[in-house]
Formats: sequence, C-alpha cells, structure tokens
Amino acid sequence: MASSIIEKIPPICRNKYFLCTVVFAVWMVFFDDRDIITTHFRYKKELHDLEKSKAYYLDQIAETKQELSKLQSDPALLEKYAREKYRMKRDNEDLYIVAPPRPTEKK
Repeated sequence: MASSIIEKIPPICRNKYFLCTVVFAVWMVFFDDRDIITTHFRYKKELHDLEKSKAYYLDQIAETKQELSKLQSDPALLEKYAREKYRMKRDNEDLYIVAPPRPTEKK
C-alpha cells in the first residue's frame, strides 16, 4: 500500500538532493532573517529614510554656505556672530551671561 503511493511520486521529487534544495529555497525565501520579502521592504524604507536625510543635510549645507558668504562680506555681522555664538568680547568690555530660568520641579 505505502509503496504504491511512493511509486506514484515522480522520481525527481523522491531525490533527497532535490528535496533539500526545495526546503532550503523555501526557508531562504520565507523564514530566514534576511528573507527576500522582508529585506526588500526594509531596504526600500531605509533608502527612503536616507534620501530624506540627504535632502536635510543638503539644505543645511546650502544655509551654511549662505551664512558663510554673508559673514565673509559683512564685518559687522561677523562681530555680532562672534559675540553671540562664541561669547567673544572687546578688551575694554565686561561680559555678563544671563542664563534662562530653569523650569521648576513639580512634586
């Protein structure tokens, strides 16, 4: 009885190497951590995120270049920038830094 069922299966499907190859292919396509379906969508999302990041940094570069050109052409603006960002002062000046008030803790 069992042998008659096995004999109905084509010989290629009874081959142990063929069966191992099929099981391996199914595992790699559907169940592995780096399966084709999940990896495809993950890489598309990662590519989209990287393109957004690239656009952000290109905008930042353009703004910085524009700011640099303004600073190189206007000495008054350069002095203002140095005083605000780097807290530079003239020799005959005193610099007082007023920190913003800290938020109070609620208990």
